[in-house]
Amino acid sequence: MKKYILSIDQGTTSTRAILVNAKGEAVYKAQRPLDIFFPKPGWVEVEPDRVWISVIDVINELMVVANTTMDEVAAIGITNQRETTVIWDKKTGKAVANGIVWQSKQTQELCDERESKMEFIQSKTGLRMNPYFSASKIRYLLDEIPDGQKRAEKGELLFGTIDSWLIYKMTRGKSHFTDVSNASRTMLYDIFEMKWSKELCDIWNIPMRMLPEVKDNSCDYGEASFFPGGVHIYGVAGDQQAALFGQCCFHKGDSKNTYGTGCFMLMNIGEKPILSRQGLLTTVAWREGGITTYALEGSVFIGGAIVQWLRDQTRWFEDSSDSEYYANKCKDTAGVYFVPAFVGLGTPWWDDEVRGAIFGLTRGSDRHHITRAALASVAYQSKDVIEAMKEEAGLDLKALRVDGGASANGLLMQFQSDILQCPVHLPACLETTALGAAYLAGLGCGFWKDKKDIERNHSIQKKYTPKMNKAKADFLYEGWLEAVAAARCFKPKTLPEDKK
Repeated sequence: MKKYILSIDQGTTSTRAILVNAKGEAVYKAQRPLDIFFPKPGWVEVEPDRVWISVIDVINELMVVANTTMDEVAAIGITNQRETTVIWDKKTGKAVANGIVWQSKQTQELCDERESKMEFIQSKTGLRMNPYFSASKIRYLLDEIPDGQKRAEKGELLFGTIDSWLIYKMTRGKSHFTDVSNASRTMLYDIFEMKWSKELCDIWNIPMRMLPEVKDNSCDYGEASFFPGGVHIYGVAGDQQAALFGQCCFHKGDSKNTYGTGCFMLMNIGEKPILSRQGLLTTVAWREGGITTYALEGSVFIGGAIVQWLRDQTRWFEDSSDSEYYANKCKDTAGVYFVPAFVGLGTPWWDDEVRGAIFGLTRGSDRHHITRAALASVAYQSKDVIEAMKEEAGLDLKALRVDGGASANGLLMQFQSDILQCPVHLPACLETTALGAAYLAGLGCGFWKDKKDIERNHSIQKKYTPKMNKAKADFLYEGWLEAVAAARCFKPKTLPEDKK
């Protein structure tokens, strides 16, 4: 009997490979950092070939670290940074341009040109008009690639999010697939009809023949013939949906928040989608056996990335984990608020023009207060999302399941519980994104029998409960809302070219 599921977790700034055993334990891991590029302010790009090479590297390292071979692997699961867009040549399998990362704002003008279509787009996709999603990125690349539109119309170019790109490379070009969760983030997929929409493609003038075939999350995506062993890919999901699955949020109302580069909260809303009026997104969580489960989602663009910014730009500390140490050097922020709107604000504001700001500085303010305010900003932004979600779904939050790198920060998790006034549950296995992909793959190949089999693996390592009284929590949150309002009032100005 096979021992493991191999889970590939391809993220914004790193790629990981993890071997998961039948108990749902991440027993071996390998990781590689991934370079991303910033050609202009607000632009974020990645080299697709480097993404693929990083996957090869981590799988090879994992086999060495685990002292095993692909013969011990029952199936492969893939989870990925969503919306990041790659276009490649069908014949050669080579990417024809840099991929545009989900964070990038370089397609804002294309979105602005189609602002009148926003209501129609939301009615089909559950998404808001925003450069965050893949459609405008595809349009931008087709305009930039020589003869891009003609080549796409002839079927010479293929589009994929990172999952599709990796599936194509791993199967040596035999499979051009994506799953429903990734498809639902392109702004081209009708989440009610559960198919690519010609009407949506026409809005962006995107040839439908370049789109991948959409499949259920747990099914056969083809043999990963690039690697030995004849192992098939049996599970695929976008990172946030994979984390929802990995946290065993199988029931309506179950919610999780992932603290990664950004923060993403998802709530399972069952088999009937709800179109949001509060700035939330409606997305496909997963589809099994043709039955679709939907989720409400709120997105925070800058979550753990604020700690990376402090580490790399201010150089106040060398390791991200040191942020908790510095923040604990002071008992509170002394009235300092940090609005980390480096690439705008996500849910519920969806303001692409606002930029980062720090408020409440005095002569007594120092790096400890600012670091603590930066961590607090992650909790405040998450509360923004949760408040919108509670109002939209008409549900109280009984407990928040958390994961992602920043969930290891005890100060942040305690403050999150305080500001939400509800428990925060940290799972025993923090690799919930990779675990979700592994579970989906394992269900697809029969490694696990059903979801009940999976739920037996789920355990909590720590529970945070509120230590702050509600009056104080409300007071601090009101200050945050005032800081956001002030930041949104300021619009950055740049000199015209003739005056520079």
